[in-house]
Amino acid sequence: MGCPDPIQLHYSSTLLVPLAQRSAGAPEKRPLNIAGTLMGRLLKIVTPLHQQTKRDYVGRMMDAKVVCMLKAKEYEIDYWDGDRRYGYGGYRYIEGRWKPAAQSLIDIYGLKANAKILDVGCGKAHLLYELKRLLPSAEIVGFDISRHGLAEAKEEVRSNLFRYKAQDIYPFGDKHFDLVISLGCLHNLRIFELQSAVREIERVGKNKYIMVESFRNEQEQFNLQCWALTCESFFDTSEWIWLYNHFGYSGDYEFIYFE
Repeated sequence: MGCPDPIQLHYSSTLLVPLAQRSAGAPEKRPLNIAGTLMGRLLKIVTPLHQQTKRDYVGRMMDAKVVCMLKAKEYEIDYWDGDRRYGYGGYRYIEGRWKPAAQSLIDIYGLKANAKILDVGCGKAHLLYELKRLLPSAEIVGFDISRHGLAEAKEEVRSNLFRYKAQDIYPFGDKHFDLVISLGCLHNLRIFELQSAVREIERVGKNKYIMVESFRNEQEQFNLQCWALTCESFFDTSEWIWLYNHFGYSGDYEFIYFE
C-alpha cells in the first residue's frame, strides 16, 4: 500500500471538513505546533493571480541561469523592471489586480476600519495600497530590502514603508498588528533566517498569513528549480508545514506551485 499524500494526511481530519458537515458542537480540529498552539489554515488568496502567468521553465534554465540569479538577488531595478530573464520583466501597478486579494484578507480576518497591518517583504506595496484604498483609516506598514521596490510604491503608501530585512528583529511590540502578511518573500531566506522571520511574524501579529513557493511532485519541483532566481528554501508542502510547526507558527499559509 502506497503512502498517502502528506497534505491529505495533514488535512484529512482538520480543514477539509466543511462546517456544515461537522457534528453539532464538534470543535474544529487542527494540529498543534511545537509551542502547543493551533496551526492555521491553508488558504488560496494569491493562487488565482499566480496561475494567470505563462512561464517557459526550460527556457529560463538554459538562459545563463547563474548570471541571471546573481543579478536578480540584488533585488533592484533589473529584478523588478529589467529584462524578464532577471525577474519580473516590468512589475507595474495594474488597476484592480490586487483588489480581490485585499478584500479577501479583510473578509477572512474581519479587519476593521482602523486595523493595523504589516507586510513583510512588501516590494512595491501594491497589496498594501489596495488595502489602504479599502480601509482608508487603517495603519498600514511595510518593509523590504529593495530600494527600487520601495521607491516605486504608490505615493499614498510610500511614507509608511521602510528598508529592513525580514529575518531581523522587528521594531514593534508583541501582537502590535491585527494582521501580518508576507507574500513571496520567505522562501528567499536560508533556513536559519527563515526561523527568525517566522518567529518575528508570529510575535508581532494577532493574525498571520504567509505565502511561499513550493511543490507537490517531481514535475513541480523541476519547474520551480528552473524558474526560481532568488529562492533559497526549496521545500515541498509537507516540509513547509513541518517547519511552521517547528518554529511555533500559528498563522495561516498558502503555497503557489509551478505546474
